[in-house]
Amino acid sequence: MNNPINLYKSIWIPLSALLIALLAFNVQADNKPYKEFGNIKVYYSSFNSSFILPEIASAYNIIRGKDKGLVNISVIVDDKVGGKTALVKGTVSNIFAQQQKLKFFEVREGKTVYYLAPFEFENEDSMTFKIQVQPDPNKPAHSLSFQNKFYFND
Repeated sequence: MNNPINLYKSIWIPLSALLIALLAFNVQADNKPYKEFGNIKVYYSSFNSSFILPEIASAYNIIRGKDKGLVNISVIVDDKVGGKTALVKGTVSNIFAQQQKLKFFEVREGKTVYYLAPFEFENEDSMTFKIQVQPDPNKPAHSLSFQNKFYFND
C-alpha cells in the first residue's frame, strides 16, 4: 500500500512547484512597459547611461558612467503619437532604502516629448522607482512604481 506521505511528495510538491512557476510566468506575461490610467498610457523604462552615444549625451548634458542610469517617462493620450507634456516627478531607492529625488527634464524631438532623469546606482543594485505623472494641472497626478536591477557596464 502507498504511504500517504510519499504520495503527497510525489504528486503535490511537483504540482505546487508547477503552479508557482505558471503564476510567475503569468505575472511576467502581463508586465507591460506602461501603465494605463483611463485614456492615458504612461510608458516607462530605465537603463544604464553608458548605453547612450557620447554625442547624444553631450547634446542633452547627460553624464555617462558605469554607475549612472536614466529613467525615461512618456505620456500618451488616446494613443496619439508623439506624447503629451506633463509634470513628472519621483524618487528612486535601493534595497537599503537610500533614496534619490529624480530631477526630470523635458526632451523634445519634433512632435515627440518625453522626460529623462539621471540617478546613480551600485553594481547589481535593485532600484525601485516611484513616479508621479500629472498630464493635466487641474487633475490629480497618477502614480506608478516599478523595479529594475542595474549592473556596471564596463
